[in-house]
Amino acid sequence: MKYVDEYRGEAEAKRFLELLRRKVTRPWTLMEICGGQTHTFMKFGLDRMLPEQVTLVHGPGCPVCVTPVEMIDRAVAIARRPEVIFTSFGDMLRVPGTGDDLLRVKASGGDVRVVYSPLDAVELARKHPDRQVVFFAVGFETTAPANAMAVRVAKLSGVANFSVLCSHVLVPPAMEAILSAPGNVVQGFLAAGHVCTVMGFEEYEPIAEKYRIPIVVTGFEPLDLLEGVYRVVVALEEGRHGVENQYARTVQREGNRHAIETVHEVFEVGDRAWRGVGFIPASGYKLRPAYAAFDAVTRFDVESVRADENAECIAGLILQGRKKPPECSAFGTRCTPDHPLGAPMVSTEGACSAYFSYARARS
Repeated sequence: MKYVDEYRGEAEAKRFLELLRRKVTRPWTLMEICGGQTHTFMKFGLDRMLPEQVTLVHGPGCPVCVTPVEMIDRAVAIARRPEVIFTSFGDMLRVPGTGDDLLRVKASGGDVRVVYSPLDAVELARKHPDRQVVFFAVGFETTAPANAMAVRVAKLSGVANFSVLCSHVLVPPAMEAILSAPGNVVQGFLAAGHVCTVMGFEEYEPIAEKYRIPIVVTGFEPLDLLEGVYRVVVALEEGRHGVENQYARTVQREGNRHAIETVHEVFEVGDRAWRGVGFIPASGYKLRPAYAAFDAVTRFDVESVRADENAECIAGLILQGRKKPPECSAFGTRCTPDHPLGAPMVSTEGACSAYFSYARARS
């Protein structure tokens, strides 16, 4: 399969592993930011192939996992309203709030629909002018351009019965929160290639300089990740810091300027709470005043909805690289994909889901 097989070759994987073994001389702890990278490490058993001196910890880069529980409760409250068609990507439907999730709302008669593009939701609004259509706009910088485009199209075409429940988060502030936290163990990052495809990696350079760490922009196939680990370890062993781009076949330093301009036209940076992580200043997007009419929070008056996280779930520690899923007392027993306590167990990019699916299969 072209553009896939090239990055899964066994011989090349062995070459990177041998280079890594020759280079590493002491323990290092690296964080892969994206949950998609975590799944590749686990699915292909790469975590077990690395030298024992290299420890991987998992980052907050799963958009489903970091959507705060109060935002799920707001989504549930809106989706229950009879005049609403609530739309979302499928992976948000089973994320637990404090009570129900969106799938239960759907089962009890709520009009909750899975869409594959936010523009599908705009089209639904066009077809149902007597209903209110809401799209659950979650995710990192990767999904922000499409969501911004949907809001822009709705405004330009006069689709007034469309709105978004906005819960966008940004990667660089989360990296700084992890690095500046007491007890941080992360010494180098594998940055998420798809985020950098949109935003470039200029924003990472001040972080690498400030904390004097290596950051390697990395893809998602096995060879991408092995080369990324190798590059971070080489930099650490040689006492270098800075940003390198392993994913050059997709990522440019300045990113996708057209996508960035679209995002900045519709969204502005605002404070944001992260599920399990807490409040991080200037770590998310919110609608600019010119597009405030499309904000579902104010349209349906759900800003007052507040919620506490499940005290038994340690997702926050896992998303900050301080614990691994098997270290949770509820992992695989009281918390499973069928009965999740937190989002990392139910999300397709969640670290708990990866361990449940692949580590258990090995055993």
